[in-house]
Amino acid sequence: LLCFRRYLLMALTSCFIWNTFGLSTAMDSKPNILLFLADDLGIGDVGCYGNNTIRTPNIDRLAREGVKLTQHIAAAPLCTPSRAAFLTGRYPIRSGMASSNRYRALQWNAGSGGLPVNETTFARLLQQQGYTTGLIGKWHQGLNCESFNDHCHHPLNHGFDYFYGMPFTLLNNCQENKPPELDVALQAKLWLYSQIIILAVLTLTAGKLTGLISIRWKIIACFTLVGSLFFISWYSSYGFVQYWNCILMRNHDVSEQPMKLERTASLMLKEAVSFIKRNRHGPFLLFVSFLHVHTPLFTTAKFLGKSRHGLYGDNVEEMDWMVGKILGSLEKQGLKNHTFIYFGSDHGGHLEAQDGSSQLGGWNGIYKGGKGMGGWEGGIRVPGVLRWPGVLPEGRVINEPTSLMDIYPTVVHLAGGILPQDRVIDGRNLVPLLQGRAQKSEHEFMFHYCGSYLHAVRWHHKDSGAIWKAHFVTPVFYPPGAGACFGKGICPGFGGGGT
Repeated sequence: LLCFRRYLLMALTSCFIWNTFGLSTAMDSKPNILLFLADDLGIGDVGCYGNNTIRTPNIDRLAREGVKLTQHIAAAPLCTPSRAAFLTGRYPIRSGMASSNRYRALQWNAGSGGLPVNETTFARLLQQQGYTTGLIGKWHQGLNCESFNDHCHHPLNHGFDYFYGMPFTLLNNCQENKPPELDVALQAKLWLYSQIIILAVLTLTAGKLTGLISIRWKIIACFTLVGSLFFISWYSSYGFVQYWNCILMRNHDVSEQPMKLERTASLMLKEAVSFIKRNRHGPFLLFVSFLHVHTPLFTTAKFLGKSRHGLYGDNVEEMDWMVGKILGSLEKQGLKNHTFIYFGSDHGGHLEAQDGSSQLGGWNGIYKGGKGMGGWEGGIRVPGVLRWPGVLPEGRVINEPTSLMDIYPTVVHLAGGILPQDRVIDGRNLVPLLQGRAQKSEHEFMFHYCGSYLHAVRWHHKDSGAIWKAHFVTPVFYPPGAGACFGKGICPGFGGGGT
């Protein structure tokens, strides 16, 4: 009995030492960091968040082996501002990435806007800690400032050592035989004005030839020249969107113009796997920024027609398969236990994305609203799954309010870096909450913007744990009684689009 007691005491002591010092050793080392960010994925589209009809076994596996966040909030309901907040840990209004007009996301590669050069991304801070940093996929934070090749907003100017992907974002214009998506109403007006000019020139010419109108040929020639210049001036942009916006780049070089969507998924996967293999001796940061599941939902033949939710479901399942392949590459290199992984989405599903009666956008579960809606949960509550075997507990579910901006201080902490002291960082380090050492989120207030307009605010009462939400502006749905702004493409949120 005495021997048994001694053995039991030794065993318990060993467990205590392993839990204390083993965990400390793991935390002291610099883990590889792998970040997955989906595009337009709704919280209701993933199996571990309640979807039992779309198959997402690899994302679900991450949740089983790690921590799942149920109140994970995007800082904006659209791509450009939300991703700016994710990269900087700051509300986009602080960096000038929140718009006060209807263009709430960057529209052109050739535009001069983008993430300011004086903003410090987590990639730059990890680069300073000896990390090799890579971005595969979507950027959508601008490209140039004053000339076509100054690349002031390029990922390589924001802390990434390697970039392969799309500097812009997917549009219907990127795929043949799809209706145009960029400035549709403006294009219709410009085409109407062009037709009026053509009709006027033909009328004047016919009148001159028949003698019904007394007009000099020089005047008709001037009308023709002005009309031609007007048509060329707008059609050279809108008529070639596929060539200007739908491109792939490797570092500073254009590798495909226009990009061939049927092979883009395989190229992205190949690049991600190759990056892990090249940098297996680490430490590395790999940000896999999916083009999935944004319309036009390009999906390889292997997954077409395989889901129960049409093309959208096919696209989600292909993205999950890509996640599985990248996780498999990690395990093949023996890096599973030495890699911190995060999976999330930039904002909620796009409810207005439709093709006739077919739904092309995501499902936001029980939450009202969707993409573009700054206050409604469906636009800003997103999946959030994190895994680091041996450091983060398995199967833990956290219902406290967290933000995509929290990933910034979290990964900087894990890398041993120091947050910038010359600016406000709105994100909070998640490690204590993830490990169970803290029970409450550090967020007291969370602000929900639509562009630069405040639509709602969360108040997390620290003493009671209660969470209140005040709505200042709500979208005007169309048609009345609908849950979105059908016919408008996306809810405007201001300028008459909200109450």
